[in-house]
Amino acid sequence: MPETAGPVTELASQYVSQVTKDLEQNVKEQERVTAEIAALQERLAALQHDHAILLNMQQALGIAAPAPAPAPVVPAPRGKSGGARRPDTKKPGPKKPAAKKPAARKPAAKKAPAKPAQPEPAQPAQQQPAQPSQPMQPTLVELVRRYLTEQNEPRSAAEVAEALGRTYPERAVQTKVVRTTLENLVARNGAHRSKQGSSVFYTVAAEPVPETAEKAEGADTAE
Repeated sequence: MPETAGPVTELASQYVSQVTKDLEQNVKEQERVTAEIAALQERLAALQHDHAILLNMQQALGIAAPAPAPAPVVPAPRGKSGGARRPDTKKPGPKKPAAKKPAARKPAAKKAPAKPAQPEPAQPAQQQPAQPSQPMQPTLVELVRRYLTEQNEPRSAAEVAEALGRTYPERAVQTKVVRTTLENLVARNGAHRSKQGSSVFYTVAAEPVPETAEKAEGADTAE
């Protein structure tokens, strides 16, 4: 018995050592995969945040949304042989006997010519009631200018965004987009900018910005 106990103990210790190494490698691999998943989740959240901001900026600048890209076409799986199946060639069937020629028919009696059909009077098409056109929603530039006009003192971009967000919760107004809109108004002399310490405040200009200037700026931004 003592002679067989030695090799058995040595083999068991080898198994224990191997299992311990495998466990350590498994734990390290789990840590690596977990770190990669966390990094990818952070990257996805950042991309989704940027996507929402870009959509709001696109809406504020009046840029038409591009058409969605077509979905990729997935090729159909091939057969087990790996190649396309060839159509089965039909074997030629037995030849049919030649049809007998029909007997000569006697000439039929002439019929009286039919009277031409008179065209029916055209009925007037039913007129469908015109549907009322839906009113166009104001742009973010108009909302910002309207809000500044109603104020008696300068407002910051954060205050404008907060007020518009409460009034129009469905538009998801963000401070960054509002600040960009205010800077565009300042560049077109549609608003005035004043700085008090580290804060920037905006007031509406006395004269409104011509509509042609807004369209020209929207076209330049789209290019």
